[in-house]
Amino acid sequence: MIYATADGGETVAPRILLDATAVPADRGGLGRYVDGLLCALHAQGADLAVACQRADEKRYAGLVPGAQVVAGPAGLSHRATRLAWEQSSLPHVAERVGADVLHLPTYTIPVSLALPTVVTIHDVTLFAEPEPYDPVRTTYVKSATRTAARRATRLIAPSQATRDELVRVLGADPAGIDVAYHGVDQQVFHRPSEAEIKQVSDRLGLHGHPYVAYLGALEPRKNVPNLIRGWVRACEHRPDAPALVLAGGGGWDDEVDAALATVPLNLRVLRPGYLSRSALPGFFGGALVVALPSRGEGFGLPVLEAMSCGAPVLTTRRGPLPEVGGDAVAYTEPDPSGIGTALDELFDDPSRRSALADAAHVRAGEFSWSASAEAHLASYQRAVDQYQSTKTGRTQ
Repeated sequence: MIYATADGGETVAPRILLDATAVPADRGGLGRYVDGLLCALHAQGADLAVACQRADEKRYAGLVPGAQVVAGPAGLSHRATRLAWEQSSLPHVAERVGADVLHLPTYTIPVSLALPTVVTIHDVTLFAEPEPYDPVRTTYVKSATRTAARRATRLIAPSQATRDELVRVLGADPAGIDVAYHGVDQQVFHRPSEAEIKQVSDRLGLHGHPYVAYLGALEPRKNVPNLIRGWVRACEHRPDAPALVLAGGGGWDDEVDAALATVPLNLRVLRPGYLSRSALPGFFGGALVVALPSRGEGFGLPVLEAMSCGAPVLTTRRGPLPEVGGDAVAYTEPDPSGIGTALDELFDDPSRRSALADAAHVRAGEFSWSASAEAHLASYQRAVDQYQSTKTGRTQ
């Protein structure tokens, strides 16, 4: 791949090593980001190499055919092992594959590396609201994020709001941060057929009964306890109240169980755990409302994915969520009263839900992995140019 330079010349695109070893087995938001980005980079002809966990070797070889895929040793699914490998072995992998730039899609970075680096910092919510989180994890993540922000050649933020927070909270140089919005694969996250909706509903044991959908980890910033309390306020006096489905992984928000303990016996809460990607269009698109009233996000990928499935979405105006939702979603304050009132109004207004669903589907089309890949490629090239410029300055 060849780029035009500012002086009218041409330059060969850098060879990119993307470190996917932090992607968990359940994929989650990080996995969807890495997968979507790699596919789009490959489609644009990027020169790619991928480092990954051994269990993902075949997956990435199929996802980006022709890319050099390097599997790490067994045990990288354990955080401590992966971090040790990242510090000691990842620099050697970069050298072996002939990488010109290393992209780390999460907040850690090798301390010793003779190579330009690009680090994606998805959010800094731990700095803004540290109290609800595990103190050990908070201390580590904050330290690692500061190190990455200080040592990386360039940073990528998934939203303008996150970029602004990096500047405000960490004192990062705004000139060294590139904004690259996430995308959504509209073939995967599509408006579902009636058959897809029925299949998910039956699998959940709802059999056509209306429900409010939530997808995500049970982390404090996701605000699930207040969602539960708000849903109860909106439903406790309804004779045929919609169920609440809390799908997704685990977490460490102890308040969730406390909130669930207050749910009246006439209301139904389901916790199905992880749902397969193929089930998500039916899950989102079949919901009466998709409620994601987060207190803090770096981007808000589940909001965008639900929008792409033609779902009426309720979220908050916190952080980047208005950048994603625009006028195509409903907004609420993150407290139980606000959530309850907003849900109550949406339950009783099918025409508004329908209008939101249509607007959301259209707006989601504005976010593509192709556009995200272009922004990443520009950041990689800036990192290489910046690194070479600095290196040249040192030798003079």
